[in-house]
Amino acid sequence: MKMARSTYYFEIKKTGAVAKRNEELSATINIKFMQNKEKCGFHRIYRELRNRGVRVNHKRVQRLMHDMKLFGKTPKEKYHSYKGKVGKIADNIIDRDFSTAAPLQK
Repeated sequence: MKMARSTYYFEIKKTGAVAKRNEELSATINIKFMQNKEKCGFHRIYRELRNRGVRVNHKRVQRLMHDMKLFGKTPKEKYHSYKGKVGKIADNIIDRDFSTAAPLQK
């Protein structure tokens, strides 16, 4: 494949810059994660970085956090008091027939 020599060296230099930027960003993400008591996920870290003026994509933050094995803590499952059918269910003797000839029959 033909490629200009300058293009080749430009691309090699560029990948080193991206790796360096990712290392700096990873350090910042790790600090923010520890400051938030290891509870927040990539959405909150991304918002924190954006508020501090760091221009970064949320997918990059997610990828770097995944690589560093930093995961946000999921909230506890909510308490549900419903226990299903409890007790005796009365027989259906009316069968939805509510018509009567006199009051107080049904």
